[in-house]
Amino acid sequence: MKTKLLLLIIFVIAAFCWNCKPKEKRAELVPMEDFFRDPEKAGFRISPNGQMIVYRAPHSGRMNVFVQKLGDSAAVPITNETERSIYDAFWESDDRIIFIKDIGGDENMHILSVKPDGSGLVDHTPFDGVRSGVVDILIDRPDELLIENNKRNPQVFDVYLLNAATGELKMVAENPGNITGWITDHDGKIRAAVTSDGVNTSLLYRDTEQDEFRTVITTNFKETLNPVLFTFDNKNLYCVSNLGRDKTAIVEFDPNTAEEVKVIYENPEADLVGLDYSRLRKVLTTAYYETDKLYKHFLDSMTQQIDQKIAAQIPDYLFQITRMSKDETKLLVFVNSDRYYGGYYLYDTESEEFSKLADFKPWLKEENMAEMKPISYQARDGLTIHGYLTLPKGVKPVNLPVVINPHGGPWARDSWGFNPEVQFLANRGYAVLQMNFRGSTGYGKKFWESSFKQWGKTMQDDITDGVKWLISEGIADSTRIAIYGGSYGGYATLAGITLTPELYACAVDYVGVANMFTFMQTIPPYWEPLRQMFYEMVGDPVKDSLMLAEVSPVFHVSRIRCPLFVAQGANDPRVNINESDQIVDSLRRMGVTVEYMVKDNEGHGFYNQENQFDFYRAMEKFLANHIGDSAQVN
Repeated sequence: MKTKLLLLIIFVIAAFCWNCKPKEKRAELVPMEDFFRDPEKAGFRISPNGQMIVYRAPHSGRMNVFVQKLGDSAAVPITNETERSIYDAFWESDDRIIFIKDIGGDENMHILSVKPDGSGLVDHTPFDGVRSGVVDILIDRPDELLIENNKRNPQVFDVYLLNAATGELKMVAENPGNITGWITDHDGKIRAAVTSDGVNTSLLYRDTEQDEFRTVITTNFKETLNPVLFTFDNKNLYCVSNLGRDKTAIVEFDPNTAEEVKVIYENPEADLVGLDYSRLRKVLTTAYYETDKLYKHFLDSMTQQIDQKIAAQIPDYLFQITRMSKDETKLLVFVNSDRYYGGYYLYDTESEEFSKLADFKPWLKEENMAEMKPISYQARDGLTIHGYLTLPKGVKPVNLPVVINPHGGPWARDSWGFNPEVQFLANRGYAVLQMNFRGSTGYGKKFWESSFKQWGKTMQDDITDGVKWLISEGIADSTRIAIYGGSYGGYATLAGITLTPELYACAVDYVGVANMFTFMQTIPPYWEPLRQMFYEMVGDPVKDSLMLAEVSPVFHVSRIRCPLFVAQGANDPRVNINESDQIVDSLRRMGVTVEYMVKDNEGHGFYNQENQFDFYRAMEKFLANHIGDSAQVN
């Protein structure tokens, strides 16, 4: 009898513990600055000869450009920017590096070059109020690259051939006024272009640069035929297309017959978002699509074998080959996860050696980071909304303070991976919900179109329904919910506290739209060709004036019940400072206290490190005072 009783007790204990997991340890409180200070190293690129790398790292208080010979332990800074960090840097040839910067966040990018030893620094586009960009590096033509800028006409971009060695700048393609994109063939010749009249999009093509462009096909902007690159014989085009389908596919398209030759790859669950190829072997290698995470479909067995060898080295991480030497034997591999900020490795295809070059932020320890979990819930009209829920580590997911974090765009999406803002908030004890509301990209044409003229309407309902889902699941404390977002996410924040004020205990608006009418009046001049499309997707200020007034937060400030913190860059070319001024002035006239942070040397979001620190320090204190534990402010 005693034996049976003992066995019964053991069985009950075992059954009780079968689904028990060891309690996860709470994360250490990580200093705010550790999440947002500049990476130790970032933006690695390998030289064409595979002997040197260039990257950006802190120097003179900003992110500057460094050069390092592979095998050496030391790197040399070759730029000395002190006012603003450099956005990007890459090899134009083994003997010259191109880098990109703007002034004060105005997004009028300058293209500069410098030699690997730091000599020969030249600003190739020293024009005030002009935005420049790179069209093609022309890897087989040392010293030359194709760039574009809107110097001649602020609304459109012409193409120039730049000789980085001599500084000569020669126009090679004048924009007639409607071209929004240029496509070069494998010889660096401009052979195709994309036009828009704001509603309709056309693909233009020519057999040689001496020929006139001819229209191949015209589609409504709702349809996608996006040329990615020429076939390797320079005759047809590989395109991302949703013509006749809901999800985009990679197709081969014949510009002479205006027909698809064949489908290279399509996925029934998601849009195709990328295509890689081997320039050396002249084959397509990988197609990319994104559902809960980014996935690869291999089009080439050699690439798949290399991928498998790398995966065996880092089985628990996502990775992508981002750059390679011209002979394709030295591969730069970017590695990351939801809890690992990221770093670069070098893979040698000949020796099969796999070595770490750098962790971007080695001070952020994975054991202190929280898991980002893909989730989904049903919107009120039955549409499935996908997103990500990040719960504070080591805390029971019941009645938690929550930060709702809608993304910007709005025609973009949140993705699985390391997000410094999300990890910072989770480290402070907040659950963070990110949702890919209708209109978010990657889910097909129908899902995207369902967002048209739905700012503040069903798009906002998707956010609201996510809040209610968290409450119904018992995860959220309904009295401690904040909403925070930037750009469109800032608009969604203001819409949330004016249209559904009962849901939120506080809000943080970061460069968000407040007035749909003034927002459209101040869009950058280079968006002008897309204005009619914008009117159809968002609303026409004249034809849809009643609807736009209904969803403009500035006209409903009297409904705001919760504390608000607003942050804005004075030089923002996308969401003019007037947007934030309006919402703040309206509240202050009502006698409502609102925190307002303006940075005079910033644009659409804060880029300089000291300004980021000021913003996140203020946000941390603001959230702690209203939904969290003010004693935890670091």
